Amino acid sequence: MNTISLQYYDSPCGTLRLGSFDGQLCLCDWVDGWHGQATEKRLKHGLKAGFVEESSAVIDAARRQLDAYFHRKRREFELPLLFVGTKFQKKVWAELLRIPYGTTISYSKMARNIGLPNAVRAVANANGANAISIIAPCHRVIGSNGTLTGYGGGLGTKQFLLELESGLTTYINF
Repeated sequence: MNTISLQYYDSPCGTLRLGSFDGQLCLCDWVDGWHGQATEKRLKHGLKAGFVEESSAVIDAARRQLDAYFHRKRREFELPLLFVGTKFQKKVWAELLRIPYGTTISYSKMARNIGLPNAVRAVANANGANAISIIAPCHRVIGSNGTLTGYGGGLGTKQFLLELESGLTTYINF
């Protein structure tokens, strides 16, 4: 059976599960998140693999880059990513990678960007299914009226990440 390597990462705003498969990061998701079981099921089924608690080179690299991100020394991630989902979800997740550090975008703008202006709800649902939080920055997507909307790690975590990127939080030492 194929294996998905799994490790945990304690960030300043919650614990993340980091997973890799075949040299690519396929998971960076909140342990206390609301969609964890669905994400695990999708990864197991899509990759025909099971989870094994072990490290890997890409998980180690993700740890280092996340440390740098939380210390405001990294704005972009350089990791091989493996998105597991539908063609539409992958299109939405690829669009997440285009959102610049420290900026936000609405779900409706994101739907227009991918050429499907009437697919706002579908875009929101795909964002909610993103298994690679922070690195594929779904926290940067907000409501069209500027309000924070659902986030797998909770709205407090979303607020924390946006403030970190805008420079509003104080220096983080963890």
